[in-house]
Amino acid sequence: MTKKDASNDTPAELGFDHAAAKVRTFPTTPGIYLMKDAAGVVIYVGKAKNLRSRAGSYFLKAAAEDARTSPWIGEIADIDFMDCESEVDALLMESRLIKDIQPKHNKDLKDDKSFPYLMITTRDEFPRVEVTREPRSSGVKLYGPFPSAGALRGAIQVLQRIFKFRTCTLDISESDERWNWFRPCLLASINQCTAPCNLRIGKEEYRRDIKRLQTFMEGGKKKLLKEMKNEMLDASKGLDFERAAVLRDEIKMLERLEDRGELDTHAQPEVFYIDPKKGLTGLRKVLELKETPRVIEGVDIAHLGGGETVASLVQFIDGLPFKPGYRRYRIKDVKGIDDYRSIYEVVSRRFRRLSDEGDSFPDILLIDGGKGQLNAALAAFRDQDITPPTLISLAKRDEEIFRPGISEPLRLSKNAFALRLLQYVRDESHRFAQHYHHILRNKSTLER
Repeated sequence: MTKKDASNDTPAELGFDHAAAKVRTFPTTPGIYLMKDAAGVVIYVGKAKNLRSRAGSYFLKAAAEDARTSPWIGEIADIDFMDCESEVDALLMESRLIKDIQPKHNKDLKDDKSFPYLMITTRDEFPRVEVTREPRSSGVKLYGPFPSAGALRGAIQVLQRIFKFRTCTLDISESDERWNWFRPCLLASINQCTAPCNLRIGKEEYRRDIKRLQTFMEGGKKKLLKEMKNEMLDASKGLDFERAAVLRDEIKMLERLEDRGELDTHAQPEVFYIDPKKGLTGLRKVLELKETPRVIEGVDIAHLGGGETVASLVQFIDGLPFKPGYRRYRIKDVKGIDDYRSIYEVVSRRFRRLSDEGDSFPDILLIDGGKGQLNAALAAFRDQDITPPTLISLAKRDEEIFRPGISEPLRLSKNAFALRLLQYVRDESHRFAQHYHHILRNKSTLER
């Protein structure tokens, strides 16, 4: 079978080799690739940060040996691509195309309800944004389904820096003055939420931001940028320079969306295959908390050849890693190997700063270790005269949870959602500490 080749308008033999050669001419920019069979029917749609590299991987030996791709890649007879301005744009376009075309080898999305959607709760006074696999049928605006929950969460974090929407489950009412005294979470502190929970933004202004998000999600980036530029000019002419500056910064972020971070940084490890919400609900129950926790921080210690000690602090929001909240510490006041004193130092430094600057504490602070490590952290709060958040430690040997003032550790089923979430935080803090350890070790080797 032959088909006109788009590059020279002459008949060209279609087939796997034709597609393999064609993909080598693709750009190295973000976009969507469309696999076609000999009849020109689209059989697979995918997104890419680098079109040539990602689409080209289907024509390597590994793809022919991979159980996920080997049954169908022999059907590929042609391939095309569509440019996108950023990886976020590519993610959204991929979702729309799969939903519209329904390619036969994007078979995972046949059952839409098992895949994630981005959901906006439009009936709330201050609509919230969330990822859900069980979308409501009314009172919401849905986008999706998306092929990857991890990529979708990464995209939400990127978009939240621009549109500053809330992701919490609070039932906020503008007419209830009690919200004036509510303490916002740390997303407000790092300027990723406009804090409607503290009524720092009015209902109409907040809904305007949500409307902008919807315009973007529906592929109206150019229209949105034009509207925002006009609004910025109007604000400037009206001498509302503060509003004009906010719009200027948002426009810059939209125009440089591809520079705002990786989409897959929040994909969960395969071993953590449960819904994070169930883990958080479980923690509320087993730790007897008044409210479901949102923010968990984990601390771990690593040693550099017995001489230098480093510490890591990782941050999880709603059960998933929040990379902008990660911190590294070089231990300054401890000589040799002393985990207890190292934990004391890093907890003191971290929470002294948060307290002095009036920033929010996490709901749970998890220390990697047993009762001794927990007591070291507790001593840091006591000596700084700071009331700690819910403080626990997780001992790796038997996965026991230690709590202040309770002699017997808490032992959960190895399949408990709460334990799996704590293990996820603990293992991520350990990974991050070891990564810093390796950076310093390599630097030390180079300086010898």
